[in-house]
Amino acid sequence: MPGDRESVTSIVLKMMGTKVKNTETPLSLEQFQISEDYGFILPEPLTDLPVYYKPWMDIARNVPELISSHSLRLRIHGMPLLETHLLQTHRELRLAHLALSIMTMGYVWQEGERETVKALPRSLSVPFCEVSQRLGLPPILTHADSVLANWKKRDPDGPFSVENLELLLTLPGGESVRGFFLVTLLVELAAVPSLKSILDVINAVHYNDVAMVTKALDVVSKAIDNMKQALKLMHEYVDPSIFYGIMRIYLSGWKDNPSMPEGLVYEGVQEKPMEFSGGSAAQSSILHCFDELLGVQHEGNSGAFLRRMRDYMPPSHKQFIENISSRPSLRSFVLQKADEHLTHTFEQCVACLVDFRNDHINTVTRYITIPASRAKQLRANKQGLTEELDVIRRAPTALEERGTGGSGIMTFLKTVRDETKDTSISLCTNGNQVSPDLSITEIQKTASELTIE
Repeated sequence: MPGDRESVTSIVLKMMGTKVKNTETPLSLEQFQISEDYGFILPEPLTDLPVYYKPWMDIARNVPELISSHSLRLRIHGMPLLETHLLQTHRELRLAHLALSIMTMGYVWQEGERETVKALPRSLSVPFCEVSQRLGLPPILTHADSVLANWKKRDPDGPFSVENLELLLTLPGGESVRGFFLVTLLVELAAVPSLKSILDVINAVHYNDVAMVTKALDVVSKAIDNMKQALKLMHEYVDPSIFYGIMRIYLSGWKDNPSMPEGLVYEGVQEKPMEFSGGSAAQSSILHCFDELLGVQHEGNSGAFLRRMRDYMPPSHKQFIENISSRPSLRSFVLQKADEHLTHTFEQCVACLVDFRNDHINTVTRYITIPASRAKQLRANKQGLTEELDVIRRAPTALEERGTGGSGIMTFLKTVRDETKDTSISLCTNGNQVSPDLSITEIQKTASELTIE
């Protein structure tokens, strides 16, 4: 009988001292719609939709101008209700989602935080929700839209650089919007080598290969460091006053936002208002991958927020993160092996992630915390202001202490950073030196030195 033969085979193998090899199919990036060359970035996004969708694209390409003339809402009210079944490919759906997202953010926030709307018109909400459902994304602008699927090269044979890249669709804020999305794209690109190495780590742990784990972790560390270098470009391409005073509101959602406490009705979809978070760096899949690989434990409110942000990622990317999470613990493997080189490499990887998160905190301090402090000071001052300072003063008050995703931003970022530190096997490891945050005293000092003309 087949069962008897199976038993005999097992006995023979045991007698020979042979281990049965695991026949589980190795993971590949392709099965999770992850590109070996571009990572989570959508390779070569489409730049246009079929001609039937010209009414969408004509409006989406002109959102900043239509907002400036206070006519975007009027144009969308006159937009025909289009069918979505003609969108057949993944790239078509991604461009459609981007276009509908950009229009939605512009429609909701056209008049700022004081004249928000309670409902999204049927001609926008119905196709938006249909496309969202097919993609497994929420009907709001996400990181997957604005960054991962919103680029093209000016010179197809040229480099992947800010100078040689363009956005497909944009929001108010001019060159600073372009810089913000494209620098974030470059951060994602810098992470690409780490994705294959994450799979190498998983496989090497399975096969008990200390040398391969060590080598792959070293690649991950280098990728995180390159991400940190790419993030520094934000200071070169994005003006803090424009980011804080103009751009942020268009990245904001209608969940945990005092400006829209009841959420937004999607007409023709359901009568009850829906709540969705705005864009957030927490929607980037790569940082979730690092956390799961290294065993970083995010608890409480920060953990709940991060888990919720996975619903704002393409489902296949979320599945990749969850697959990493389901694998045997790398940290336990490192502790068990007690190999000096492996332990040092693991610690270095954790230190690089802590360092990246410190740099992110300092970037947020420059672009949100300091301008928020200035805004409060400027609103209390009745004198005439330079154009730059007036932009800061007129910024939305609802977002002063919150991120566009709805989180209490500095508390959240520091908690996530500290939880990353806690993953270190030994906090005294030499490589685990991190740069300090800007203190609140320094922030207040910067704000107080502001010259008001």
